[in-house]
Amino acid sequence: MELSRRHFLGAAALTAAASPFELAAAPAARMPKSYFGVHPFVEENPKAVFIKRTKVAHKMDEATKLREGVAFAREVFQPLDGPPGIPVSHRVILKPNFTSVRNKRPNEENWGTGTDPQFYEGIIMGLKELGVRKMYFLEANNFHTWNYRGLADINDRHGVEMNEPERRVRNFEDSYEMTWTKVPDPVVYTRIPHYAPVNEPDTWLLNIAKWKSHGMCMTLSTKNEQGLVVKPYVRFCPGWSMVTGVPDFMKPDIHPEVERRVNRYFENHRKLGYARYDSPAKLGPMNQELWAHKTCDNTQTLNTGLAIIEGIYGRDGDGFGIGNDYMTNLVMFSKNKLRLDMIGMYLGGHEPGAVNLFRIAKERGLLDTFNPWEVPIYEWVDGRAVRRQLSDFERTPMKTYYLQKEGEPYLHLVNDPIDYSRVKV
Repeated sequence: MELSRRHFLGAAALTAAASPFELAAAPAARMPKSYFGVHPFVEENPKAVFIKRTKVAHKMDEATKLREGVAFAREVFQPLDGPPGIPVSHRVILKPNFTSVRNKRPNEENWGTGTDPQFYEGIIMGLKELGVRKMYFLEANNFHTWNYRGLADINDRHGVEMNEPERRVRNFEDSYEMTWTKVPDPVVYTRIPHYAPVNEPDTWLLNIAKWKSHGMCMTLSTKNEQGLVVKPYVRFCPGWSMVTGVPDFMKPDIHPEVERRVNRYFENHRKLGYARYDSPAKLGPMNQELWAHKTCDNTQTLNTGLAIIEGIYGRDGDGFGIGNDYMTNLVMFSKNKLRLDMIGMYLGGHEPGAVNLFRIAKERGLLDTFNPWEVPIYEWVDGRAVRRQLSDFERTPMKTYYLQKEGEPYLHLVNDPIDYSRVKV
C-alpha cells in the first residue's frame, strides 16, 4: 500500500470495516455501557503479573492470532456502569511496538521484530465492542515503513488516527501536536514532549509491547513507551551525544547538573558491582546508564492503563535484523510496567538483577524490588486468575548483544548469577 498524509491525518473519518475473518459473536455481557475498564482482579492486584497462554500453531496464522487478540480483549476489558471505569468517550492511545527491519531476509523471518498485527487488530476489535471509538496510534520512528506488517491498513480499517512524527524546531516553541510533561524527579530530562494526545485530559494509554531482544537486553513495555516521545528527544540510546550534545532548543529541558549526577550514579554503580560495567561493548555501560535514567524519567511522566507484552512468538537478536523467532505462545500483562518487564526478562532467559535498569529504577524509588521471585504471578485462564509460581512457566533463551563481556559471543544471555538476598540498592 502506498502511504500518504491522508492515511495518517484522516483515518478517524473512515468507516471501520469488518475483519476479513469470521469471529464468534460477542457475549451478551459485552454489551456497551458508558464506561469500560480492566478486569477488577487485575486492578486490585497492581503489583502482580498475569500470563495468558495462547494457542497459535504458526506465527503467520492470521485468523488464529486475530481470535487470540479478540479473546484477550473480551477477557481483560469489561463494560462498566461508571467510575472508576474509563468513559468510552475517552481517547484510547494504542502503543504497539514498531521497529524497522534492517536486512533483506524474507518478511516471515523478520515478523518478530514488532507487535503481532493480528493480535493488535483483535484488541482494537474487542475495544470497539465496548463502545470505544476514539483510538490513536502514536509512534516516533520510521513513518515510511509503518505498513510493513499492515499496521497502517489495520488502523485505516478501524478508524484509528495516526500521528505525523516529524517536527520542526519552531513546532517545539508552539507545542504543535505535542504535550509537555514535567519529570517529577528528573536525572536527565526535566520535561518531556510526547505526541498528542498523550497526557491530555480524557485519554487512556494501552501499551502493547513485543517480547524481543534488543541492545538494552530486551525491548519490553517501558522501552516501548520510548516511542511516544517526540523526535529528537526520543533518542535515549546514543549516550552523551544526545545529552550534553543535544541541539540548542533541547538544552533547557536537560537537567542542569546532569553530568555530575549521572557520573556520580555511574561510579557508585561500579563500586557496588553492577553487572557488566566493565563491558567493552560499543553500546557500553555509560550508554546503558543514560538510557536507564532517561527511561526512568519517561516512565514517571506516563500513566499507563495497562501494559501488555505480546509473546505469541518471541525473538532473539538485536531487535532489527539479526535474530530468529520462536513460538512461545505467551501474553504477559500488568498494571506495573517495570515489574512486568522483570518477568519478561526472566522468562527470556535473563536475570533481572543483572539488567541494571531495574536496580536503577529501585534506587530512584520507582520499584520496590528487582527480584523477580518477589513478584506475584497469576496464570490467566478463561478470564480468571490462577496463582502460579514463576517456575511454572518455561523460559525461552532469547540472546541479546547487551553489554557483551570480553571473549563472550556477540549474542548471549545476561544470566550473571545474582544473590538477591545480598545485593542491595
